[in-house]
Amino acid sequence: MSDAPPTSYCDAVRRGLPDPHRAYHDHHYGFPLDGDAALFGRLILEINQAGLSWTTILRKEAAFERAYDGFDVDRVAGYGEDDVARLLADASIIRNRLKVRAAVTNARAIVALRPEYGGFQGWLDAHHPLALDAWLARFKATFTFVGGEIVREFLVSTGYLDGAHDPDCPVRARVLDARPPWTRTG
Repeated sequence: MSDAPPTSYCDAVRRGLPDPHRAYHDHHYGFPLDGDAALFGRLILEINQAGLSWTTILRKEAAFERAYDGFDVDRVAGYGEDDVARLLADASIIRNRLKVRAAVTNARAIVALRPEYGGFQGWLDAHHPLALDAWLARFKATFTFVGGEIVREFLVSTGYLDGAHDPDCPVRARVLDARPPWTRTG
């Protein structure tokens, strides 16, 4: 085994990153997601990862889903101060006021996209394909707490940008079979 640091997520998993990484890498990372709840959930996870390890987020994924009502956009968009306080008191998730408020604000932004795009997935599909810089500008104009790494990982992890798997990774063939958006030209 090499002492060199891993060159990619695939390389890190091959070298023995434990579950939940292997399951995420093999069955979720880079595969297209269907529906606003799934996409919104992934955005919440990516935002909450900022400054923390992905291991922490993956281990808390089910707790996030419970705490945020199954990532139901309408329910989260309707959250008030009592809900924010509930989330900030919930030790099973990341209790960061900016991240909690970002989830509520971003749910409201998704609701606001519906008249023109039908929702978050429609908005993503309508703007696909874009280069990362253009995506970043769109995200920053529409959502909150969305820096470059958050946007890049969200887009790669949901199949809107290529790069989730190394060319020789066996999971890449399954991702391609699932026809992620980056494989379609528009």
